Amino acid sequence: MNLLHWPVRMHIASVGVSKSCFVFSLVFCGLLLLFIPALQPAVRQVDLPQPRRQIRPTQAVSLHHNGVPGVPEHTGENEGKGASIDSEINRSYKQGVDPHRSQERGTFPGRQSGKLSASTSHDLLELKDIFIAVKTTRKYHKSRLELLIQTWVSQAKEQTFMFTDDEDNELRMRTGVNIINTNCSAAHTRQALCCKMSVEYDKFIESQKKWFCHVDDDNYVILPSLLRLLSSYHHSQDVYLGRPSLDHPIEAAERVKSDGSMSVQFWFATGGAGFCISRGLALKMSPWASLGNFISTAEKIRLPDDCTIGYIIEALLEVSLTHTRLFHSHLENLQKLPTDSVLEQVTLSYGGFENRRNIVGIVGGFSLAEDPTRFKTVHCLLYPDTDWCPKLKPRLKHTGPLQH
Repeated sequence: MNLLHWPVRMHIASVGVSKSCFVFSLVFCGLLLLFIPALQPAVRQVDLPQPRRQIRPTQAVSLHHNGVPGVPEHTGENEGKGASIDSEINRSYKQGVDPHRSQERGTFPGRQSGKLSASTSHDLLELKDIFIAVKTTRKYHKSRLELLIQTWVSQAKEQTFMFTDDEDNELRMRTGVNIINTNCSAAHTRQALCCKMSVEYDKFIESQKKWFCHVDDDNYVILPSLLRLLSSYHHSQDVYLGRPSLDHPIEAAERVKSDGSMSVQFWFATGGAGFCISRGLALKMSPWASLGNFISTAEKIRLPDDCTIGYIIEALLEVSLTHTRLFHSHLENLQKLPTDSVLEQVTLSYGGFENRRNIVGIVGGFSLAEDPTRFKTVHCLLYPDTDWCPKLKPRLKHTGPLQH
């Protein structure tokens, strides 16, 4: 054997071993790649969000409420309120309730805001659980608020809040009622109305009360009937109660792009008759209603405050308005309301300057001149022990001959 050829042979053998190792490594890596997917845990399927229902495009719809256009007003500072709203929403999640899921929609007539179970369909409700917001303006403090404070508000001072557009310390000190200056415009415009409703909503969320009820300064609230009605539901459910002023859903333009609009249809409860919203539903409204967002939402559809409430609840949250005939505004013929059912209603109203005779046909201890709205008469029938109510003389009834 030639010793000179030994290093060459050793080099060739080393190269052969290296190639074998390389090929073996490739085969091993290939097998490993084939088995890795089998060793991984199964991927959990995630439900994709459902797309929003299709709505047909149309041109912008102009809807005039009370026939008066207006200029937007600033709602004032609302800093520091967002934390309380967010914290309550988080508490709802922890309790197993999704505050942004809507209930199944019902059908008209008699539409409900969702099926309620027997165990949660009723509330152990007290008057202190209700937040009653009265929308007013400075020029009506004397002519309208004084009457309300004298009558039904006197029975619910702590639960009632007057939302106005100016300070009135004299009225506050003299009557002890809750008067909130919204710093909104005193004009009766769409923007001014939405400005006040925005403040109403935020104050309700802060109050921690179970129900939000909005009325106007020409409404009489029959508190026992209101308590009885709301006790039929549960404040944690999706409940929107009120009376539409129209016999059909409203159609409005939803401005989604600068070059066009989308048409939406929804019912809304007229603010002139009053409406009530459960706390559970009010919390779900927060992305579009809290901390000034209500004004932005109203500008999106260019509609007044009560219409915007209906838009948020019906069109965005897909919760149906529960129609009720227990709420009444001056827009209807109040004289057609049966006399024997007046005290069973939730709200009453009266005609304005153009129709002063549009009042409920109920008689009592006051003449029409003394009580043109009939609110004092209603109040004294509900609360006859009120010190200013006339004391009716008892009538002697003949019961037959005396027994000796």
